[in-house]
Amino acid sequence: MKNKALFHIARRGELPWLKAWLIRGAAILLALLVCSLLMVLVTGLNPFDVYATMAYGVFGTARKTWVTFQKLAVLLGISLAVTPAFKMRFWNIGAEGQVMIGALACAAVMITLSGVITSNVVMILLMFIASLAAGALWGFLPAFFKSRWNTNETLFTLMMNYIAIQLCAFFIILWENPKGAGQIGIINAKTELGWLPSLAGQQYLIPILVVAILTVLLYVYLKYSKHGYEISVVGESERTARYAGIKVERVIVRTMVLSGAICGLVGMLLVGGTDHTLTTTLAGGRGFTAVMVSWLAKFNPIGMIFTSFLLVFLQLGAKEIASVFFLNESFADILTGVILFFIIGCEFFINYKIEFLKISKEA
Repeated sequence: MKNKALFHIARRGELPWLKAWLIRGAAILLALLVCSLLMVLVTGLNPFDVYATMAYGVFGTARKTWVTFQKLAVLLGISLAVTPAFKMRFWNIGAEGQVMIGALACAAVMITLSGVITSNVVMILLMFIASLAAGALWGFLPAFFKSRWNTNETLFTLMMNYIAIQLCAFFIILWENPKGAGQIGIINAKTELGWLPSLAGQQYLIPILVVAILTVLLYVYLKYSKHGYEISVVGESERTARYAGIKVERVIVRTMVLSGAICGLVGMLLVGGTDHTLTTTLAGGRGFTAVMVSWLAKFNPIGMIFTSFLLVFLQLGAKEIASVFFLNESFADILTGVILFFIIGCEFFINYKIEFLKISKEA
């Protein structure tokens, strides 16, 4: 008798959204069970106390809640920025640099024009234009080279990150206040010129609202606009897009300019809205985390709200349990890694199914 496989893996058709999210929910519950077992075996802590502490670290006070939503807005904003490019199968790994160059442009306007412009409205408008233009330029360059000479966009956008960060480092030294401090401090701290105004007494509210509006607009853009349709067709097959009369090079450049501009806007929200300063770690690696957010949500801007929240919850919750229970931060990272492993792994069962083969009696 010849050896015969007992099962084979087949690709699924598109699952109903409810069933797909039920699979993801089951994966999260299973991950929590595994994490609970690890906690008991390694630390002897009560898992329920640990999870309650994580929740407290995210929503325990009004301050913590606002910080959570601010971090959610920043991560979601960057994830929205990379999504059009990813949907087009243009692997934009340069969101980190695009955010940083937008933040640099915003800081440059605030610092160099602080003695020239006195109107906060005019200053914010100029910050907005400069940040969008800088981010758009950082998106345009790799797209232009890709469309003209078919360069590798992954390496190109990755290298652009380092250029942006080093430019920020150069200007931070140039604008040091006081000299030799290695940082520029709070920009326009006395006049608050260029600071986004507070709403309802909350400085985080405007950035959160801007990203919320941006989420809806991008969802409509990708799903219902002609440009969104062209992005989808180019992502499926460039050959098909050309056959349909779509100018692929134009779509690539246009989409990456949009992607970079949105990243530049997030840089402005960080400098003008929350941090009011410029550092080389301002983006904090969220340009790379956004790749996971966009991919897990299947490039759906509405779905990214939930995936962004999950990652922010894990990040802030892990810090809280490391602080409260005096755990090594590495253990908190292990818990986060286990949960992410299950979430990413469950995508296999959403996209594929295992079919067991019947073995005849003769065999």
